[in-house]
Amino acid sequence: MKSLVLGALLTLLLLAIGLFWWEGRAEVEEAAPPPQDDIVKKVDPDELPIADPLNAIGPAPPEATELSKEQRRFFRYDRNRDWRITRSEMLSTRSDGFRKLDKDGNNLLTFEEWAVATVDKFEGADADGNRELSPAEFATTKPKPTKKRSCAC
Repeated sequence: MKSLVLGALLTLLLLAIGLFWWEGRAEVEEAAPPPQDDIVKKVDPDELPIADPLNAIGPAPPEATELSKEQRRFFRYDRNRDWRITRSEMLSTRSDGFRKLDKDGNNLLTFEEWAVATVDKFEGADADGNRELSPAEFATTKPKPTKKRSCAC
């Protein structure tokens, strides 16, 4: 109890010191001398400023490509952009799936237990058995859409 009261008093003391410091600083800034007229140029409010970029040309904006939702999903897995998803690329992004496989909630799961579902999903999608997914094969791994709830008004 004693340390709680002491901590509260110290907090109030620090706040008071900060407040006085802030107010004192504001007084000094308000009393600063005005700028001299020969340094500050008088500006006519009706005159527009002129910028002379000396014919400077900036870099061209980057080209934006329109990717479909499925293409964006594909490239999240295809790290090296070779239009093929290898088994290691597929496994590297499965951390959320790892958390979902922890059925007992103890945050303990062996890699083998986790990899079984991912390997089964990969092998199920790899129709030609070449251990790589083409964009068409990858499209079969798309998550099922969730049903939207109707209004419960």
